[in-house]
Amino acid sequence: MLDPLQQFRLDGRVAVVTGASSGLGARFARVLHAVGATVVVTARRADRLSELVDELPGAIAVPADMAEPADRERLIDEALERAGRIDVLVNNAGISYTVGIEQETLDEFELAMTVNTTAVWHLTKLCVPHMVERGSGSIVNVASMLGHVGSAPIKQANYCASKGAVVNMTRELALQLARKGLRVNALCPGYFPSEMTAPMLGDEGSERYIATYGGFPRMGDDHELDGALLLLATDAGSYITGHSLLVDGGFTAR
Repeated sequence: MLDPLQQFRLDGRVAVVTGASSGLGARFARVLHAVGATVVVTARRADRLSELVDELPGAIAVPADMAEPADRERLIDEALERAGRIDVLVNNAGISYTVGIEQETLDEFELAMTVNTTAVWHLTKLCVPHMVERGSGSIVNVASMLGHVGSAPIKQANYCASKGAVVNMTRELALQLARKGLRVNALCPGYFPSEMTAPMLGDEGSERYIATYGGFPRMGDDHELDGALLLLATDAGSYITGHSLLVDGGFTAR
């Protein structure tokens, strides 16, 4: 019998995590490192990445901007050159503009789609040949519960559109790649503390909104995404692909 806990390990494997300079991305990097992975972390803020890799022996920092195609290519090239392989790709980098459509600009919408959707497709495309050659790989696209439902009265069409696209792209890529040994899944958090949700923290209206419409009347705690991430990234989820795992405290159950 396989050791159930051993299936959640990533010893000897390499995980790339985007958007790792703060919040959920930094937590994801720490969690993957804790179960044995060598982590390659990327974000625009090199100083934050430097602090993170100082905590994680063997970790590799590659500062890059996921809005830039050349930076995406350089990230994967450096990860392969310095770590030798890529077993797990966590597409976590994301941006959002909270604004009604009357004031939302075309530049804002297009940038959100570029970072949140196009970069996910591009990084996956760049990793696929290497993963196919090895016959295995796990791609975890960090989408959102807002890829499944609307966010109003918090107005952010750019974010909902981009994350909805990630959810369905995950299904399609899972079908394209399953018979080549790769798994593609989406992790869909609800409201968790992060730089993106910082304006909601301590705000009476936001707290009332979550308490009214959530299942659990609170935001999630950082550690409450750990298990879902490991299930999708490790061999524990070896028969799971094309799935969107909602970790939202019951928000979308209504």
